[in-house]
Amino acid sequence: MERREDSIFPIEEALEMILIFDHEGKISYVNAAARQKLGYERDLCGRHISDVFPGSFRAVKDGFETECPVGSKLQNLVAYRRNLTCFPVEARLIQTDDDSGMYICMANDILEKEFLNREIERIKQEAGQAMKVKSEFVANVTHELRTPVNGVLGNVRELLGRKTDEETEKSLRLVERCCDDMNKIINNILDFSKLEAGKFTLEPRRFHFRNMLDYVKANHINKMTEKGLGFFMTVSPQIPEYVIGDELRIVQILNNLLSNAQKFTSWGKITLEAVRTAQVNDRMELFFIVSDTGIGIDKGDRDKLFQSFSQVDASISRKYGGTGLGLNICKQLVELMGGRIEVESEKNKGSTFSFSIWVGTCEGEEAVLQRPDDVKGAPVVMAAMSPPMEENGEDPENIRTYGTPENREQLKKNLSKLILSVEMENWEKAEMFMETVRQLTEEAPREVKRAALRLKMAIQKENYEKVTAEFEELNNFLQSEGDVLHDL
Repeated sequence: MERREDSIFPIEEALEMILIFDHEGKISYVNAAARQKLGYERDLCGRHISDVFPGSFRAVKDGFETECPVGSKLQNLVAYRRNLTCFPVEARLIQTDDDSGMYICMANDILEKEFLNREIERIKQEAGQAMKVKSEFVANVTHELRTPVNGVLGNVRELLGRKTDEETEKSLRLVERCCDDMNKIINNILDFSKLEAGKFTLEPRRFHFRNMLDYVKANHINKMTEKGLGFFMTVSPQIPEYVIGDELRIVQILNNLLSNAQKFTSWGKITLEAVRTAQVNDRMELFFIVSDTGIGIDKGDRDKLFQSFSQVDASISRKYGGTGLGLNICKQLVELMGGRIEVESEKNKGSTFSFSIWVGTCEGEEAVLQRPDDVKGAPVVMAAMSPPMEENGEDPENIRTYGTPENREQLKKNLSKLILSVEMENWEKAEMFMETVRQLTEEAPREVKRAALRLKMAIQKENYEKVTAEFEELNNFLQSEGDVLHDL
């Protein structure tokens, strides 16, 4: 016995429990870990293996019986301590190769592991239940909110159909716009909660691709025209007339990207391009590119764009509005359609958002759009509101630099539109043009910037007398800076 303990002494300090027993089941050696875990001193040697594993080993006349396989396979057993309490272990049973007929049992205490696994499972269940409750709560709240908002909107539109005085109509229009904005926020929150809960499903159907783009164009062209922006939409002739996909969600993505482009662009142009980039059997990859000449994004801030409830900086939501959910929803929708969304941008030089999706092709559909005015192999230009800035000789960087001819020209145009909007009491448009004027005078001398700020505050208060006075003061500053508005 002493010789055996000396020969295997290196395993005495092993972290796992090690028990050696013979063909009769009599234990001849246990290491320190086994003695400590099982609560024995030295009196474990000489006991039967069934005293430690009564559920797995049975003492019989010839030795022992067990259903545990011999080999390196791990198995879950229950070990009993000296005080008859028990704990779970992972064990393997090995028989020696010599003629001694000895068995070695190596076991690890997995009590803590099982406890942690149960805790993890419990936390997962609680998190899942919390997510379910949150999703149901959000869905219920948004549905409940939609009812009174739509009730207010319906009554406002009914009142707008009647003859009202100018002041009342102005207030009703404001309420109508607020209700529309509220509905957009509700829809975003509802979509976000469904996506987060994994309950969002696409509804692919056959639809006319170019009619869908015409609808998107109609949603945005008026606002872009009001801001004096050029809008170009180009469609590759390799895209068939009909495709199979979730038209509603494709429109939602495009509307969001174009709304952002219009919101953050004060001059220049916005372009939308759609091309076919790949086809595998009856599936086709479509690639969309939305570019603008707006305020742009710093390289370090791009990662924030697609996070939920995130803005590039805190002032964005104050200046331009929004929940910070739109791009996150777009990202998740694009990924549901098997694609990805990317952004390239530079501060004050515009942004380009691109995304790909996979759609189905219709059997027998022509791959190339056939129209009388198409040039074979050339892209189809769906809309062009004004020539590109480059063709006009206007450089976006020069426009932003105060005092350049391009900057002066843009100031004249926007101030003319601003004062016209004020005269027509269209304060919403006046604020839009004022924001452009603010951007155009960011590099101006302090007195010009202060005059622009005072004009902006007067417009926000809708004070006609104050606006005209501040407009004249800003006009005088600009004229003294270079006779900017000499022909206004």
